[in-house]
Amino acid sequence: MTDLRQQALDYHQFPTPGKISVELTTAAETSLDLSLAYSPGVAEPVRAIAENPDDVYKYTGKGNTVAVITNGTAILGLGNLGGMASKPVMEGKALLFKRFANINSFDLEVKHKTVEEFVSTVANIADSFGGINLEDIKAPECFEIEKALIERCKIPVFHDDQHGTAIVTAAGMINALEIQGKHIKEANIVCMGAGAAAIACMELLIKCGAQREKIYMLDTKGVIHTRRDDLNEYKRLFANNTDKRTLEDVIDGADVFVGVSGPNVLSAEHVKLMAPKPVIFACSNPDPEIKPELAHATRDDIIMATGRSDYPNQVNNVLCFPFIFRGALDVRARTINDEMKVACVHAIRELAKEPVPQDVLDASCENTLTFGKEYIIPKPMDSRLCARVAKAVAQAAVDSGVAALELPEDYME
Repeated sequence: MTDLRQQALDYHQFPTPGKISVELTTAAETSLDLSLAYSPGVAEPVRAIAENPDDVYKYTGKGNTVAVITNGTAILGLGNLGGMASKPVMEGKALLFKRFANINSFDLEVKHKTVEEFVSTVANIADSFGGINLEDIKAPECFEIEKALIERCKIPVFHDDQHGTAIVTAAGMINALEIQGKHIKEANIVCMGAGAAAIACMELLIKCGAQREKIYMLDTKGVIHTRRDDLNEYKRLFANNTDKRTLEDVIDGADVFVGVSGPNVLSAEHVKLMAPKPVIFACSNPDPEIKPELAHATRDDIIMATGRSDYPNQVNNVLCFPFIFRGALDVRARTINDEMKVACVHAIRELAKEPVPQDVLDASCENTLTFGKEYIIPKPMDSRLCARVAKAVAQAAVDSGVAALELPEDYME
């Protein structure tokens, strides 16, 4: 662990502090270059944009730029450590945007006293960018912030902790249930956790066919039920009319366990109570709700996923967020709607069923990958993801009427 800590610190410090920089995209070597880049030449695109505001996409980098924005109130699994502590994570997000989808990013860490102050700050600078990726903002404020920004901004706003997690979870979940011979419409689902990721995951599973009345969500006080008077408006959506009160009560006969809570809350005894051929997504990082070794030792009929890269079936947001933005930006979508999210789910899950090329095996350090219990979602290093997911998302944006541009005939081919 000490070695890893020092390696991580060195990685972020050397050879240059941080993980991102600004690069030039055009010539700046001669006097003529400079006269075109700045005065007097720059006046021409200024006049063009003033006359036709959409020309900003033609003459600037706005259309391929995403702002990665946080207030540092919910950093990874580390909590509320403030904006500057969150900056390495936001730079990391920018790195992933560039590495996987060739999207330029700027990270912005916002100091504020109220939700409205945060929203106003972001809304007032939003037009500088093609899209906004919100990150590491605690619940329930994150719901209010995202909703307000979607209403006030003319560009896509996407809280990845909510929707990225939900999309990858749904893709893996539908595939896992299929392998187990089950259908999401009939599945009894237990969700441990009631924060931003948990609520978004369950809402998207419902859009993919899960039944709300078959979902049992738990927070730190136990099962969320209709007779509780301490629920915020978001938890109330999952208040189940039930006499069940504990994890032991709801896990009995459950087909699915989704954990977005904390380490070691699911025991071997809980796993034994689940229905035949259960699916367990223990996504708390770095320590899952149950260790895969313990779960597999308890039963041999489970499918298990975690948020970790050192186990099979990693639920990793990088399977989603670079590519959903790639598709949205390329057709100039004004929002990322449910149709685009569901299209993303199905594009990801269908890719896992296809033969895996050798270059993907090499990049993923695997000898073989075949759709099944230990391969229910693609690997993050799968180079096919960008074209497949971006095209599905872009097409969904066009079909649902939120795109300003049509999909080019040869898009991503």
